[in-house]
Amino acid sequence: MKIFFALALALFFHSATIAQKQSYRVSIVGFYNVENLFDTINGPNNDEEFLPNSPRQYNSRIYYDKLDRLASVIEQMGTDQSPDGPAVLGVAEVETRGVMIDLAKQPRIAKRNYQVVHIESKDARGIDVGLLYNPKYFKMLHHEALYVPLPGGSKDAYYTRDILYVKGVLDGDTSHFFVNHWPSRSGGEERSRPGRNAAATVVKRVVDSINAYNPNAKIMILGDLNDDPISPSVAKILNAKGKAEDVQPSGLFNPWWHMYKKGIGTSPYQDAWGLFDQIVISHSYLNKNQSQYFFHQAIIFNKPFLVQKTGKWRNYSKRTWDGITYNYGYSDHFPVYIVLLKKTNS
Repeated sequence: MKIFFALALALFFHSATIAQKQSYRVSIVGFYNVENLFDTINGPNNDEEFLPNSPRQYNSRIYYDKLDRLASVIEQMGTDQSPDGPAVLGVAEVETRGVMIDLAKQPRIAKRNYQVVHIESKDARGIDVGLLYNPKYFKMLHHEALYVPLPGGSKDAYYTRDILYVKGVLDGDTSHFFVNHWPSRSGGEERSRPGRNAAATVVKRVVDSINAYNPNAKIMILGDLNDDPISPSVAKILNAKGKAEDVQPSGLFNPWWHMYKKGIGTSPYQDAWGLFDQIVISHSYLNKNQSQYFFHQAIIFNKPFLVQKTGKWRNYSKRTWDGITYNYGYSDHFPVYIVLLKKTNS
């Protein structure tokens, strides 16, 4: 009996020692609608309201102040979990590749050496989506624009933003990213719904083709979807489930579902919070017993400094503009990010 007890005790301490040595690598993937990040140069698009001679008097001082404010947000995103912040960050509402380069060069985040992926789409206002990535953690292999054909009558404008597809290697994991900014709800949610359904259909078609080749592919759909987790475009067309146990192989998981049900959101409208900014992930991220990255946590970055304290927008996200008056804010959307973990041996 004494020998058995001693052996059991030795096994216990051995197991405890192994458990104590288990550690994890952390990776942050985020998305941020940066709200009308225009330069001050008159371009071929409809950018007249963001020029020095416009009623907004949008000049270099405002432009660089906004860049600094956005950089202060990116600087702090996810640093509680990983000191370098987002390894990959999708962005929306950027006018040009140049404004993304200017953002990446801001002193607050310049040391991360963010690289820029941008696509020029035919959106009438000239606002696009893009991707910033830290080359210390991510190597890009391929990127392309996915055109979204709008069905007749869904919106007045003929073109919407293209979807940016990026394939690369995130710290050893081959990963697929879709950066989105789906058609707005201008004209009403129901009237504009076909446009968002069309965008979701484009994404789902490419996701399905990736899964057909590799059912265990690591896929993320990130962006301002202008729809909530329960909306048909997300819940039915993407078929993104709110409960991990409901996700089938090659399916999609939406970790923001439970937050939305609690009334937590990223962008307010008429005293109600919408959760348009989402990162939807593939089933392959749900297995915690794997050698690659797995999903750990979804976070809305809504720190107090990002919240309007006074005025008619009190308790809303601190937007850049109050009408045509510069509000010294950040964006009308809170950024979001997810935390990924990978087991390592210490």
